[in-house]
Amino acid sequence: MKKKTYKKKQSKTKKKEKLLKRTIIFIILDVIAIICFFIMYGPWSYVRNLYVTTAMNTMEHRWMARIFYSEKKIEEIMNGNYFITINEDANLDDIVINTKEKKKYKNEYEKELLTRDEGNDLYKVIRLKVGSADAHLVAIYDPKKVELIHTKKFNVGGYGERVMTMCERYNGVVCINGGGFVDNGMGSDIPVGYVIKDHEIIWTPKGEDKSTYRDNIIGITDDGKLKLMANATGEEAIKAKIKDGMVFGPFLIVNGKSLEIVGDPWGKSPRMAIAQRKDGVMMFLAIDGRNYIDGASLQDVVRTLKLYGAYNAANLDGGQSSTMVVNGELENNPPAEAKRTKGRYVVTGWGLIP
Repeated sequence: MKKKTYKKKQSKTKKKEKLLKRTIIFIILDVIAIICFFIMYGPWSYVRNLYVTTAMNTMEHRWMARIFYSEKKIEEIMNGNYFITINEDANLDDIVINTKEKKKYKNEYEKELLTRDEGNDLYKVIRLKVGSADAHLVAIYDPKKVELIHTKKFNVGGYGERVMTMCERYNGVVCINGGGFVDNGMGSDIPVGYVIKDHEIIWTPKGEDKSTYRDNIIGITDDGKLKLMANATGEEAIKAKIKDGMVFGPFLIVNGKSLEIVGDPWGKSPRMAIAQRKDGVMMFLAIDGRNYIDGASLQDVVRTLKLYGAYNAANLDGGQSSTMVVNGELENNPPAEAKRTKGRYVVTGWGLIP
């Protein structure tokens, strides 16, 4: 009888412990839910705008905005956060290539950028902070050595290549990802927009005519100048002496003029950019972030590039695609799955090819 009584008491005690654990879990979940709703519907418009714009500018995470807000509210928030596209081409006559070290510098940023590392006259890696995010800025001293890199083939049912793989195949020293691609969640080998290599259009979007299809083209000329062309055809880009080019944006700085940004249209995210100073020094910028939770805004990118003297600059594909490779190693810290696999599959990029 004593044994049976003891077992019953033990059983009741275990049931009480399980009930207590469940109760605690539900209380914690309730508290989290209350906090989330308080934040999302409270007086902090900045947090609300940041959350919605960040989620809505991804393909995979738009559902996160729709959990808390109606389509009408999302549209209202998005309409209050936008940028005005720069409809102006880069004037290459303003770029006079002279990337030598100087005796006098305009500011500490120019000095940091132009002062070479001992024994390395090709490039310099500068590690910095952009807001609270880690960032990686590479100065390239011979812009003629910057080329477009791309996957072996387009539209064959694959997933492109990692930047590290492309960089190795091109014998690159520093490489970054470039333009966008048709994204089915895993990626694809179908570029979005033109791809130009060695003065030839090697990809035009399916169904488009290369003589009439227009887009914003980021290109590099034979003499190493970053040519940004607004609303141009591929053939116009080649006539403008673009050797290598691809489509993406927005243009962040054109002829020294910064993109006009209202609010925070794309939220914070891992970012990539390519830029050039008036003296010809080319810059690759990678800003880290954790899978659309943090990183940098477009304003942050513009501000950072201007500090280092960018005269022309364009935004590249960011988020999970963000990849910077230096000497065969991953330099930046891509988000989530991309970090584990040492970069996402992409279709194009830019590389320093000695």
